[in-house]
Amino acid sequence: MTLCGNCVLPSTFPGISFDDSGVCCFCRNHKPESAGESAMRKFEEKFLKLAAENGGKGNYDVLMAYSGGKDSTYTMDLFVRKYGLRVLAFTFDNTFVSEKAFSNMRKVCESLGADHIVYRPDPKMLRAIFSAASERELYPAKTLERASTICTSCIGLVKALILRTAIERGIAVVGFGWSPGQAPIQSSVMRTNPSLMRLTQKAIHEPLRSIAGDRVDPFFLAEEHYGMPERFPWNVHPLAFNHYDEDMIIERNSELGWEKPDDTDANSTNCLLNAYANQLHKERYGFHPYVWEIANMVRSGAMTREKGLEKIDAMEDPRMVERARKELGRV
Repeated sequence: MTLCGNCVLPSTFPGISFDDSGVCCFCRNHKPESAGESAMRKFEEKFLKLAAENGGKGNYDVLMAYSGGKDSTYTMDLFVRKYGLRVLAFTFDNTFVSEKAFSNMRKVCESLGADHIVYRPDPKMLRAIFSAASERELYPAKTLERASTICTSCIGLVKALILRTAIERGIAVVGFGWSPGQAPIQSSVMRTNPSLMRLTQKAIHEPLRSIAGDRVDPFFLAEEHYGMPERFPWNVHPLAFNHYDEDMIIERNSELGWEKPDDTDANSTNCLLNAYANQLHKERYGFHPYVWEIANMVRSGAMTREKGLEKIDAMEDPRMVERARKELGRV
């Protein structure tokens, strides 16, 4: 397998091509200035203006999608300590959350003085969804470039449910701990659009409904929500306009009581299902589901190529894979 000599994308990645020097087309088309210091200042200023306009209008300033992982922990710390906002942490318990992650959540929320909601759906329903996702493809091919089918199912539920919660509670900002490789800085401060959300949610809702029936309906927007466009929140992922360094993030998180879990894989600090999802994706499509994110981080300078290759090359722990496989009845 050929790898880009600049980032970490392999020859198996959809749509890739290489020039004579072994650099991929995505690196050649990358514009460093689009995410440079001036862009970071521009979007942070946009967020600060948004926070000033909406701060104090409700019980909470931010509804934070809190997984307990390193990035969402650091993001919540930014919202509370750097920007001085009132945060309601919202955790979607997919029933595969590491116990260490739950311990970290409790410590961090207490350290930051953040209120915390944990939403735990019926485990049987979630296992039916994840089992189906491990058996067949549920979504358009383009989604496979960004995440595994299992992860797309899980994060689709998270995003739908947190949007519904923000609308119903009147919270103006939804916070996400996306790394600079997961989402571009241009989307770091963006108002949710009802028409676009209708299409986006349909793409996730319909496949999941075919598996779990109307049990999934409470996670998604109902028609009455679309009739309240003024309550649709802004999505903000501040790691895009703050300097990103994994070692620095872990060191800062440790000051809040956070400890790196020893029961998760190399690419997750909260989920026990991730290793199985990664292995399935590699077996099906021939590339790691994190390569796009990591390649973007390497191009931006947020991660060295050596560190990126280390993450992608790390073999999934067979014990984690087997445990998840058994939990999903895929033996």
